[in-house]
Amino acid sequence: MKRVLAICCGLLFLASAAFAAAVKTYQVTGPVLELTDDKIAVQKGKDRWELARNQDTKVTGDLKVGAKVTIQYRMIATEVEVKDAKKKEEPKKEGKKKK
Repeated sequence: MKRVLAICCGLLFLASAAFAAAVKTYQVTGPVLELTDDKIAVQKGKDRWELARNQDTKVTGDLKVGAKVTIQYRMIATEVEVKDAKKKEEPKKEGKKKK
């Protein structure tokens, strides 16, 4: 019995750790303004949202311009450039000494 309880606790711990590490999913809803093989543009309020899509993007229903859609998306970094917080100051050149 203790072994079963220990296994259940271990599985619960692993499941919660995996869930905590998952990337947050967001959504946007509105009419489709533009549709291509690699992007979809949606009107949300006064803003135009353009989201990339590929062959792995799941689509249910008849996707066409004008259709009201809800898109699930994730924000994933594609590139990170690290900048120095402060550039090192170069030593000041001393002027000519007066004699």
